[in-house]
Amino acid sequence: MSGDQIQANYQGRINRVFHYIVDNLDSDLSLDIVSKTAYFSPYHFHRIFKISTGETLNAYVTRLRIEKVATGLIHKRNHSITELSLQYGFKDNSSLTRAFKKFYGVSPTEFRKQNPNKFSKISQLKSKNGQEYPNYDKYICNITNLKKWIDMNAKIEIKVLSKKEVAYITCIGSQNLGSAFDKLMKWAIPKGLFEDKETKMATIYHDSFKITEPHKVRMSACVLLPESIVIDGEIGASNIEEGKFIVGSFQIGVTEFEKSWTGLFLWMNEKGYKKAGREPFEIYHNDFNEHPEKICFVDFYIPIQ
Repeated sequence: MSGDQIQANYQGRINRVFHYIVDNLDSDLSLDIVSKTAYFSPYHFHRIFKISTGETLNAYVTRLRIEKVATGLIHKRNHSITELSLQYGFKDNSSLTRAFKKFYGVSPTEFRKQNPNKFSKISQLKSKNGQEYPNYDKYICNITNLKKWIDMNAKIEIKVLSKKEVAYITCIGSQNLGSAFDKLMKWAIPKGLFEDKETKMATIYHDSFKITEPHKVRMSACVLLPESIVIDGEIGASNIEEGKFIVGSFQIGVTEFEKSWTGLFLWMNEKGYKKAGREPFEIYHNDFNEHPEKICFVDFYIPIQ
C-alpha cells in the first residue's frame, strides 16, 4: 500500500470516529473505546488523532461537549442546564460548571443570561478569546444595519428538503477548506460526476463559528450525488437529512459569508423559528473564480424544528 493510500485509509477511519463521537457525546468516549471504532491500537490512535485534529482525543471530546452545551444554552432555551449537562456527557452540573467556566470564563447560567442573541447585559460578556462584545447601543445599531442588508441582499424561504446523498472530505479549520475541495474535485472529476451540470458542491458545518474558534471548526467539503455510489480512500459517504429549512439565497462576495450567516440566524430569531439539531450547510451554484467580480451564488440552509 502506497503512502497516499495509507493516508487515505487513515482519514477514512478518522471520519468514522468523528461521527461516532457526535452520536455518543452522552457516553463513555475514552481512548480505549474510541480507538476500537477506528481499528487502531490506543497508542497508535492517540498519535493519528492528534496529527489529524491538532488536539488529543480527551481535549477534543471535552471541547466539543462544552461547545454543544453552549449552543444549547443559546438555541434550546426551554432546556434546563441539568438536561444539557446530561445530554452532552457531564455527570452533573458541578462538573459542567467547572469545565465550562474554565473554557468561557463564565458559568453556564451567566453565559445564557448574557449571550448576545438576547439584548441583556451583552457588554459584560467576554468571548473565549478575551474580546468583549460591543456595548448595547452599538449592538442595536449593528443589528438594525444587518436587518436592512439582509432585506436587500437575500431571498429567504422555508423549504422541506428530501434526503440528499453526498461524498465528502472533512477538514479541521476554515484555512483547510480550500484544499479539501481540491482533493474532492480530483476524486469526482474522473468519475464523471460533473458531466451533469446540475451537480452541486456544498459545505456542511459541524461546528458553529460563534462557539468554536475558526481554526478548530470541523467542516465537510461535499459534492451532492444523484444516487449512492462506491466511495473509496479518504472520501466519505454521508447524507444531508431530510427536514424543514430556512433557505437564504445570496449573490455575495467571498468576504460576506459571515455577514450572511449572521443575518440569516437573526432573521430566524426575529420570525420565531427554532434551530433543529441537524447541521447547517451551503450549496453553491457557480464557481466564484469564474465570475468577473468574484461573486458567489449560494444558498444557506438553517435546519429548523
